[in-house]
Order: sequence, then C-alpha cells, then structure tokens
Amino acid sequence: MGKLKDLLKKQDTVLVDVRSPLEYESEHVPGAQNIPLDEISARIAEFRSSDKPVVLYCRSGNRSGMAVNILKQHGITDVYNGGSLEDILFQLN
Repeated sequence: MGKLKDLLKKQDTVLVDVRSPLEYESEHVPGAQNIPLDEISARIAEFRSSDKPVVLYCRSGNRSGMAVNILKQHGITDVYNGGSLEDILFQLN
C-alpha cells in the first residue's frame, strides 16, 4: 500500500469515486470526482485526455476494481484500485 499512499500525496493524482451519486453525497473524499461505475465506459475519452495517474475507490474495492479493468481494457494504464472509502481515508491520514 506504500505506492497508493505516495500516489495520493501527489498533487496531480486524480481521485475518482465510482459509487452512486447518492453514496457519494453521503460521504466522499474531499476533491474526489464522482463517476459511477456504470458511466466509466461512456467516459473513456475523459480518462484518455488526462496524463495524470487515477486512483479509483468505492465502498468495498469491488466496483473500483471493475472500473480499473474497464480502463485498462481501453489502454489506460496509469490507473489504480484504491479499495474502499475507508482505505483511502486511512492512507490520507
């Protein structure tokens, strides 16, 4: 998890919450974008246009893992599964 902590400390890392908008509204990491898992495929161009590392998270790490796989299948390689919201918050502290 050292690499994840290092990524989260970098100013240019993009943090994406792949949970539903309702879940995101209830609690999220400050500065994280909300792109629900079911929108990832439709928004590939947004990820391609960025040259920044992307860390994705969700409630358990399952949906963020699926999102990472989708992005990698589309040739986007600088993406990481951050696991759960709690995992991310722990790494940030």
